Amino acid sequence: MSISSCYEFNCLTTGNQCEPCRMMAQDKETEEVHQSNNINSPCQEGSKDEPELKISSAEVGKEKSQSWGWMGSGIICVNILILGSVLVTGSTYEDINIKAPHLQIFLIIILLLTSMWMIYYSIYTARIKNAVNYKDVHAGPTWLRGGLVLFAVLSIIMDIFKLASYVGYLHCGSAVKVAFPVVQIVFTFVQTYFLWVHSKDCVQLQKNISCCGLMLTLSTNLVLWMTAVAEESVHQTLVPTNLDNITKLTGRSLYISRASYGDRECKCSHSSCSIFKVAYYYLYPFNIEYSLFASAMAYIMWKNVGRLVGEHGHAKIKFRLNGIYIGPTFGILLVIAGLATFIAYEMEMKNEDAKTKEEALMMHFIMNIVIVSLMSIVTVIGMMIYRVDDREHVSEKSPTRNLDVGLLVGASLGQFVISYFSIIAMISTGVKDPLNRLDLSFAIIMVIQLGLQNFFIIEGLHRLPSHKVKEPSVIVNPYVVEPGNDMNNHEGSNTNTETSPDMPEDNLQGDKIQYKYKPLWKRQVLKEVCMFLLMGNIILWIMPAFGARPQFDHTTETEFYKFNVWAPVVNVGLPFGIFYRMHSVANLFEVFLIS
Repeated sequence: MSISSCYEFNCLTTGNQCEPCRMMAQDKETEEVHQSNNINSPCQEGSKDEPELKISSAEVGKEKSQSWGWMGSGIICVNILILGSVLVTGSTYEDINIKAPHLQIFLIIILLLTSMWMIYYSIYTARIKNAVNYKDVHAGPTWLRGGLVLFAVLSIIMDIFKLASYVGYLHCGSAVKVAFPVVQIVFTFVQTYFLWVHSKDCVQLQKNISCCGLMLTLSTNLVLWMTAVAEESVHQTLVPTNLDNITKLTGRSLYISRASYGDRECKCSHSSCSIFKVAYYYLYPFNIEYSLFASAMAYIMWKNVGRLVGEHGHAKIKFRLNGIYIGPTFGILLVIAGLATFIAYEMEMKNEDAKTKEEALMMHFIMNIVIVSLMSIVTVIGMMIYRVDDREHVSEKSPTRNLDVGLLVGASLGQFVISYFSIIAMISTGVKDPLNRLDLSFAIIMVIQLGLQNFFIIEGLHRLPSHKVKEPSVIVNPYVVEPGNDMNNHEGSNTNTETSPDMPEDNLQGDKIQYKYKPLWKRQVLKEVCMFLLMGNIILWIMPAFGARPQFDHTTETEFYKFNVWAPVVNVGLPFGIFYRMHSVANLFEVFLIS
């Protein structure tokens, strides 16, 4: 020790390294070399490193080849949508030599191609072991797939009614109109099964084929949606010869007389044709929503092609209404009141008396103003709760959430456009008439409600799921009895007794719950708000989806903009508004679950 310290002292004073110091320096350099070799050893193991480099280069090659899949799917989408738009637009005008059978031939072709691809994908993934190793837990929740099945069943019933009606005109028309409902029934069944089973898949095999197939599915559903919307809109409105005759009854009568082959061309071979026509007319809204639901789910699958996500990264949230009474109760009352006024409005609009129609229209406007105003007030309450809510925002990216927000904002533009057209028309023509004042009030409140609801839903979708608060409970050891007390006193008390948090429920005495949970009051208020808004959007979906057209029954906008301008605005904007309400119902249900 003394020699070493002496050498160290001399090195410090003279500046020249002594022999021990030089040996220590060499040892340090040797250790540094070994450490660097250990750090770099995984990269220098030859046989292990080369496969990794080959794998990474192969992955780069796969990514490059997958870009061909994205490009190919984009080309398929653009061509199908443009060609479908041309055929749909041409078939709506009698002056253009594009008839309904021409459009239906195109639809039959893409329906068969899409069905064949979905069957191929289902068989391929079933036969290949571990074909789908990654699933997007956010995509295709059970309630969404349940809604898809419900709309699919109603769409199949609509096609059956169409088929029964078309058969009556088979002797004087094209057989394509009979074949189309049959093919659409098969397509609906195959697609519903495909989306129910595979909506969560993150495809890793045959990515290019999967991209193109999913985009074909998306495009096919969008063309079906355009066809249904155009058919319903054209038959809802008729260019009038007299402005006093712009009524929904005219459009309804026109639809029933021109649906199918039309009684003017030939007579139906059986007496039930008119019944089937009216029946499938009222099922059109469900078919339209089915096409949109399927399009959204196909888009999520397309975005998830090649995506690597964990399967167990999201906690399963169950639907419960424990302690939630105010929102559902008042929401149901709102739906009942809205249905009553809607039915009365529909019946009164069939009356020829102008005063009766005006009173029915006034009742319809007042009811809508009440509904939208209450929804706006409740939404403001929910936004105030967000200000004091301590939940953090979601940081991870999700194609499902991005699609929900995009569809919500995009679909609301249709109702925004109609409302602003009405506002300009009412202000320009004057608001002295009571109906004009009601129309103006309804349009302004609708704009406010849409903005508030969009903010509420988007903010709710970007919050993390809430956590329940466990009530404090006394943990009692049943194997230890206090002196002077018997077991009956413990069994008759209000405290929760449990042996251990890890003890199975079978070992607990009696039917007592081990833990009691209660939501925070902020989360409870949010759930009440969500349920009330959900019910309000349901009634606002029902009324326009099943034939309410106050935009044509009230003639001020038609007189101001002229029919050729106002009709396209309504026929384009209203389907988006209808979809907005149904999409809001789905999003509000999601916000309810994570609250």
